[in-house]
Amino acid sequence: MDKDEIHLRRLPAPHADREFCGVDFLPEDLNEALEETEMRVNKTYSCLPAEEKGIHIINIRAIEDIGYDQHESTLLNSLSKNPDADCKYGLYFRDGKRKVDYILVYQYKKSSAGRTVTRRAHYDSTTRSTKQEQPLPGKGVQLETGESEPHMDYHEDDKRFRREEYEGNLVEAGLELEHDEDTKIHGIGFVKIHAPWNVLCREAEFLKLKMPTKKMYQISQTHGLLKKINSVIQKITEPIQPKVAEHKPQTVKRLSYPFSREKQHLFDLSDRDSFFDSKTRSTVVYEILKRTTCTKAKYSMGITSLLANGVYSAAYPLHDGDYEGENVEPNDRKLLCEEWASYGVFYKYQPIDLVRKYFGEKIGLYFAWLGVYTQMLIPASIVGIIVFLYGCATVDENIPSMEMCDQRNNITMCPLCDRTCSYWKMSSACATARASHLFDNPATVFFSVFMALWAATFMEHWKRKQMRLNYRWDLTGFEEEEDHPRAEYEAKVLEKSLRKEHKHKETDKEKLTWKDRFPAYLTNFVGIIFMVGLTFAIVFGVIIYRISTAAALAISSTPSGRSSVRVTVTATAVIINLVVIIILDEVYGCIARWLTQIEVPKTDKNFEERLIFKAFLLKFVNAYTPIFYVAFFKGRFVGRPGDYVYIFHSFRMEECAPGGCLMELCIQLSIIMLGKQLIQNNLFEIGIPKMKKFIRYMKLKHQHSLDHEEHMKKKQRYEVDYNLEPFAGLTPEYMEMIIQFGFVTLFVASFPLAPLFALLNNIIEIRLDAKKFVTELRRPVAVRAKDIGIWYNILRGIGKLAVIINAFVISFTSDFIPRLVYLYMYSENGTMHGFVNHTLSSFNVSDFQAGTAPNDPMDLGYEVVICRYKDYREPPWSENKYDISKDFWAVLAARLAFVIVFQNLVMFMSEFVDWIIPDIPKDISQQIHKEKVLMVEVFMREEQGKLQMLETWKDKDKKKGENCNNHSPRLSRSHSGSLSSCHSYPLDV
Repeated sequence: MDKDEIHLRRLPAPHADREFCGVDFLPEDLNEALEETEMRVNKTYSCLPAEEKGIHIINIRAIEDIGYDQHESTLLNSLSKNPDADCKYGLYFRDGKRKVDYILVYQYKKSSAGRTVTRRAHYDSTTRSTKQEQPLPGKGVQLETGESEPHMDYHEDDKRFRREEYEGNLVEAGLELEHDEDTKIHGIGFVKIHAPWNVLCREAEFLKLKMPTKKMYQISQTHGLLKKINSVIQKITEPIQPKVAEHKPQTVKRLSYPFSREKQHLFDLSDRDSFFDSKTRSTVVYEILKRTTCTKAKYSMGITSLLANGVYSAAYPLHDGDYEGENVEPNDRKLLCEEWASYGVFYKYQPIDLVRKYFGEKIGLYFAWLGVYTQMLIPASIVGIIVFLYGCATVDENIPSMEMCDQRNNITMCPLCDRTCSYWKMSSACATARASHLFDNPATVFFSVFMALWAATFMEHWKRKQMRLNYRWDLTGFEEEEDHPRAEYEAKVLEKSLRKEHKHKETDKEKLTWKDRFPAYLTNFVGIIFMVGLTFAIVFGVIIYRISTAAALAISSTPSGRSSVRVTVTATAVIINLVVIIILDEVYGCIARWLTQIEVPKTDKNFEERLIFKAFLLKFVNAYTPIFYVAFFKGRFVGRPGDYVYIFHSFRMEECAPGGCLMELCIQLSIIMLGKQLIQNNLFEIGIPKMKKFIRYMKLKHQHSLDHEEHMKKKQRYEVDYNLEPFAGLTPEYMEMIIQFGFVTLFVASFPLAPLFALLNNIIEIRLDAKKFVTELRRPVAVRAKDIGIWYNILRGIGKLAVIINAFVISFTSDFIPRLVYLYMYSENGTMHGFVNHTLSSFNVSDFQAGTAPNDPMDLGYEVVICRYKDYREPPWSENKYDISKDFWAVLAARLAFVIVFQNLVMFMSEFVDWIIPDIPKDISQQIHKEKVLMVEVFMREEQGKLQMLETWKDKDKKKGENCNNHSPRLSRSHSGSLSSCHSYPLDV
C-alpha cells in the first residue's frame, strides 16, 4: 500500500458523527469545513495517477461511513410517523414548508454486495453550504477484511464531483437544495430545488416580470346595442364555457408593472406564497440553472452541458399534483384534466388563461392559435358542404356528363395502352364523369376565391386575438432577450480556442464564423437536394407502378376487370404514396434535426428556427409532390396516338380520364389527408405514448417484484413525473397543423370537403394534445412569448401560395376554362351541347406505329376505322394532320388570362382585408393607453407623497430647533444628543 493511500485513510470524517436516521445534519460553520475538506481532498486527489483516483475517493467515503449505525436509524424510522405525508409526497421539502420548484435527476451506481447507505439530505442556503462533505452517490461500499478495494469508474467520480461543484454554486446563487436517493427507482437520485423569497424577488427584477400591483381599474365596457348583443351571446354560449375562474369575463383588472425590489410597496404581498405561482417559480429556477456553471473541467459547463454529458439525466419542474384518484386535493392540473383534457368537453371553449397559468405563454399561444384555427374552419366547412351539395343537386343537369353517359353517341375511344389494351366506349366512363361534376362546377371557382379571403381573414383574426392575449397576459412591453449559448456551441468554441491556444495565437472572444460552418452548410445543401431528389424518385417509381399495373390489369378477360382498371390503379397507388409519406415524414424529421445539429446554431431560438425551416421544406415536398404531379403533370406530356411519349422506351405516359384529372386529384388529396391525419397524427400520438408507458410500467413492475419493501412505499411526486415522457417542444404539433392548413388551402378547388375533415380532426386533436400535455408529459418549463414566431410567416406564405395554386388548378386541371371558351366562342345555340365532341380529336387507326395497335381490334364487335382521344389537334383528313389546332391556343390563352386575373384580383382582395382590419383592436389599444396613464398617475402620487412627507419632517425639525434654542444652556448641554437627533429622521416611504 503506497503512502498516498495511507495518508488518505488517516483523513478525519468531520461529519460522520452527525449522521442520524439517514439525514446528514450540517455543522454550524460549513464554509470553513468546506474549504478545509476541499483543499485536503483536491490536493491529494490531484496528485494521484488517473487510474487510482476513483478508488481512493471511494475509500474516503467508505471510511466516513463507519460511524453510521443502520440498526438505530431503522428503529427510529419505524417509530416515527411517515415523513412523506408532511412533504405531500414530494411536492415540498421534508420540513413540509418549502415548496419544490425544480428537480434535477442523476444516475449513480448502487453496490449489489452488502447493504447500501441511502440518504435524504439537504442543502440550506442559510448556512451557505456547498456540501462537499456530503456522502456521495454510490458511497455504500462495504469493506471486508482481506478483500481487495472495490473499483469505481473514474467517469462516475468525475460526474459526482461536477455535480457537487454545480450544486454548491446553486447554493451560492441563493437556491436551497435537498437530496433524495431513497426512492423506488433503483440507481436514480433526485435533487429538489427551492427558490426562497429573496431569490424570487431578485430574479423577477432581472427578468423584468410584470406582476399585478395593488392598483385596480375598470375595464371599459361596451354600451347600448353592443352591450345587449354581448349579453345575449354570453347567455347562449354559457353551456359551452369551461367552469374555471380564469375564464369568466372580467370587469376589473390589476395594473401590472415590472417587479422591482425597491418598489415592493406597489405590489400586493399579503400572501407571499401565492404571489409567484408555480410556473413563475420554475421559470426563475431554470434561469438560474442556465447561467450557473461548474468550472472544474477545462471549460465551464451549464445545465445544458451537464445534461448533454450525462452528469444529470433529467431536469424538470413538478406537476401540481395528481389528476385522478380518490382524495386528490384540488389543483390546477386536476382542473385542466376535467375541463380541458377530456373528450367529454370537446364542445366547450378552451380555458386558455388557465393553460397559460400552468404551462406558460408559449404553450398557451399554441392552443389559442389552434382554437382560433378550428373556429375559423366552421364557416369554411359550411361553405364547402354547400358547394358539394350544389354539385350533387346539379349533376343530372350537367350537359357534358349527360353526353358522355349517352350510349347513343357511340363514341369509340383510342386504346389506353399499347397492344394489350383495346378500343373502348366513352359511355363506360360515365360514373367518373358524373363524380367529377361534384367537384368541378362553377361553385368551385367561388369557393376558391372564398378560401383565399378566408385565409387572409384568419391571419388577421389571429393577430387581433394575439394582441388581446398579450394585453391579458401582461406581455405588451415584452421583448425577447438574447438567449444563453447552447452546450454544443460552447463546446465547438472551446475546441476552436484550444486549437488556437496550441498554435500560440490569441483566443479572446472566440466565435464560430461562416468558415467554421462551411462544411456543415455544404452538407445541408447536398443533403436537402438529395432528400428532395429521393422524394421525386419515389413519386416516379409510383408512376411506373401505375403504368405497368394498368397494362397488366388490361389483359384481364373479364369486362368488369377492364372497366375498373383506372379506379384500382388509382386507389392502390394513393395508398402506396400514403405509406411512403408517413415513413419519410419520420425519416425527414430525424434528418432535419441532424442537419441542424451539425450547423451548431448559437442559441436555442436559432436552432429551433433552422430546424423548423428544414423540416417544413422536406415534409412539404414529401406530402405534396404526388398531389402536384396529378394536378399539373399527369396527362400533359402524353403525345398522341401513333406518336406517344415513352419512359425507358417501353412504358407509355398515363393519361387523364375523359372527365379530366380533377376527380383523381380529389381522390389523391382526400386519401392522403385523411390517412395522414388518422394514422400519423392520431394513432401515432395515442399509440406510441401508450406503448412507451406500458414498457416503463413493465420494467418498474419487474423491479418492484425484486424489492417488495420498496414496492409498498408510495411514490413521490418527482418519481412519478420522472416516469413521464420528456417534453420535446411544440415543433411536431405546429408542423402537423401547418401541413393540414396546406391541404385545406392549396388544393381546395379540387376538394371542397377538406375544411370539414380538418375541423373534425382538430376537435379531436385539441383534446388529444391537451390530454398528452396534462397526463403523459413532464411539465415543461414555462417560456414567455408574445407570438407564435416563424410559424406565422409560414402560414402567410402558404396563404399566398394557395392563391396561385388554386388559380392553376381551376384553369389547367379542371374543365372550367374550356367550357367557358366553348360556350362563348364555339357553341351554336349558347348551350353546352356538343362540348364533349369539341374536346375530342380524331385518329385513323391505320396510322398506328408498328407493334402498337391493339391485339384484338374486334373486341367491340365491329371494325374500328376512326377512334377519338382528348386533345385539340387537326383531324387525319386535314393538310396538317395531327398538328395542334387553333382551338388549343385559344383555350391556352384563356387559361393564362384567367390565372393572371384570378391571382391579382384575389391578392388585391386579401390585401384589402388585411388593410381594413386593424391588427390591434380599438378597445385593447385604449386599455393599453389607459394603463400607461394610470401608471404615470401612481408614480406622480408617490412622488407627491414623498415631497409632502419631507416638508412635514422639515417643519417638525424647524419647530424642534426653535424649542431647543428656548431652553437654558444647562438643559441644552444635557440634551445635546436630542438636538443632533433633530436632524436624523429616517426617510422610509
